[in-house]
Amino acid sequence: MKTQHLVALLFASCATQEAATRPAEPTPAPVAPKVEPKWTADLTKPMPPGLEEGVMDLTADPCGDFYQYACGGWMAKTEIPADRSLYSRGFVSISDRNEEALKAILDEAAADKLPPGTPFAKQLGDAYVSCTDEAALEKALPEVKKFITQVTTFKNPTELAKVVATLHAAGYRPFFAVGSEQDHKNSTEVIAGLAQAGLGLPDRDFYLDETDRMKGIRADYLAHIEKMFTLTGDKPEVAKKTAEVVMALETRLAKASLSRVDRRDPDKVYNRVDRKGLKEKAGDFPWDVYFTALGMKGVEGINISSTPYFVELAAITKDTKADALKLYLGWVALRGSAAALPKAFQDETFAFASKAFTGAKEDRPRWKKCVAFVDGEIGEALGREFARRLFPEESRARTIAMVTALLGSFEKNLGTLSWMDEQTRQGALVKVRSMVGHNKIGYPDSWRDYTALKTDRKSFFNTTLETSRFEMARQLAKIGKPVDRGEWLMSPPTVNAYFEAQLNEIVFPAGILQPPFFNKDATDAVNFGSMGMVVGHEITHGFDDHGRRYDADGNLKDWWTETSGKNFVSRVGCVKTQYDGYTALEDLKVKGDLTLGENVADLGGLKLAHAAMADWYAKKPVAESLRYDPSQQFFLGFAQSWCTKVRPQQAKQRVTTDTHAPPYWRVNGPLSNSDAFKAAFQCSDTAKMVRAGEARCSVW
Repeated sequence: MKTQHLVALLFASCATQEAATRPAEPTPAPVAPKVEPKWTADLTKPMPPGLEEGVMDLTADPCGDFYQYACGGWMAKTEIPADRSLYSRGFVSISDRNEEALKAILDEAAADKLPPGTPFAKQLGDAYVSCTDEAALEKALPEVKKFITQVTTFKNPTELAKVVATLHAAGYRPFFAVGSEQDHKNSTEVIAGLAQAGLGLPDRDFYLDETDRMKGIRADYLAHIEKMFTLTGDKPEVAKKTAEVVMALETRLAKASLSRVDRRDPDKVYNRVDRKGLKEKAGDFPWDVYFTALGMKGVEGINISSTPYFVELAAITKDTKADALKLYLGWVALRGSAAALPKAFQDETFAFASKAFTGAKEDRPRWKKCVAFVDGEIGEALGREFARRLFPEESRARTIAMVTALLGSFEKNLGTLSWMDEQTRQGALVKVRSMVGHNKIGYPDSWRDYTALKTDRKSFFNTTLETSRFEMARQLAKIGKPVDRGEWLMSPPTVNAYFEAQLNEIVFPAGILQPPFFNKDATDAVNFGSMGMVVGHEITHGFDDHGRRYDADGNLKDWWTETSGKNFVSRVGCVKTQYDGYTALEDLKVKGDLTLGENVADLGGLKLAHAAMADWYAKKPVAESLRYDPSQQFFLGFAQSWCTKVRPQQAKQRVTTDTHAPPYWRVNGPLSNSDAFKAAFQCSDTAKMVRAGEARCSVW
């Protein structure tokens, strides 16, 4: 037909008269576009346990849009709760269930009805009661204003350093953040860490980006600061001037800050100095006074996340008028205390966040905020009872078996990687074999001691100060001590998981080991697709563009040969290009460089988990005839755990700040590179869900 159309076009001019005198010929029938065959399931067979037919859209083509096929039914009928910026079948639905369980524990703690001998029941009850006492919050402004006065009363740089230390000790983060960290190049040593911080907006780009959206957010932020200060009693014209001063100072901090992409590069955030070196680089700030006031008088080893940032920070504290610094510190204290202030402050904070970032229609109920507070501040006291009630030993044992299978899958896969030479392969084997994970499933072996934490039920603001001071003191006490390899960075009820490069460990709290990520009643294939993929994802983080920079002992060290390193960079470049081509929302593109580590981990985790599942079933033949075979169950279990709806405001914020791709692309992106997925649903080479040739990405 293409040739015929071409001929007709070439002879159109000379055939005009002849065509006018002869009968018109019938118009050729249009040729229908080629239709890809659509794979369909046998609906007469039962659904595999752990999968839900109602979540799916069976009219969709799994080879055209697998996310729609797996999640379309859920997407059509699910409404985002009014107090949420997003809702997901996985993370958020589990969080909601866990939240209810935590509330029951805290209600018992508040009524002194926890089982006799429950550790730190008083601290749990005091923290929750003080937080939920909304009548007391209406009287809290004077004590907060007293604290603000305390940290804004100084006459010289020495006194400024002391009030900054006071704020840091109480959990606030003016100018920068302080804590303890393992030395990046000597992972057995704990040193002090100083990092850029101090911004009221989520990221430097919110101050520097000149798009209309960002300009609008900055205008709203100015109005928000002004409104908050008027609520404290300031006159409108005074509050307006305060907002302008604060914005100017924060903008200067933002200009000196590293981008989120730069902060993913361990070489750019590792700048170890001693006390003398810090003073030589950023000596305009009284560091000796600051460290002494914070209880770190003898500290020597210090990592600064960005030398230029701390040089500029010191200059800011020197050349900015004291009155401007006081206004900024007052704002840091005020915005950080909003949850402990009367409802008017919380309403204003919610209104600003809703318009600029979340799109939520209602503020979260107070009890939910308080559950989150207790979990965030004394999470191991709360998590101890949570794990006892909701995480049976059977679940822990099955997860350990899954982790073992996935680690074995990674080892087995290493032998198939033609782009990696033998020297680097052996280094990778050493690293994965030393990866810790078996003892960090569910909950810690040794629980944190909160005996020294002072609490009462009268003042929530005082509770926030005491819990923050307790945690800061705990963090700083680690400096100079042996690394505690048993420490957890998340509480047991947390719905998340992580890989820690400097400990070379993978960690899975009990909070995420709940349906649909882990379902004791689901088939093994479904669990491998949902939770197994998460395990594989975290293992792969040890070998993504960031994690690969650390050796088996957690040291920042190049253990790769030049050839393997170049091959790796080329392969992750393919992943970056793939995700750069995806649209997140409207005209906003996914940032392939910001999300690179997570995308590589998704791609590797999916491959490893599917291979581990296949090996698992090779030893355990399938007995029951179900609607989907194990491989199909695996991919559906994976996708159905990521079904998510996000409000536009939140989606836009995440494009700027989130290191993860949007959920839609976290499913369809890695699947489009998967040979196993293509085979499972019999997708053709030209199907939308199949990337072919040079467009196909493969790393691990």
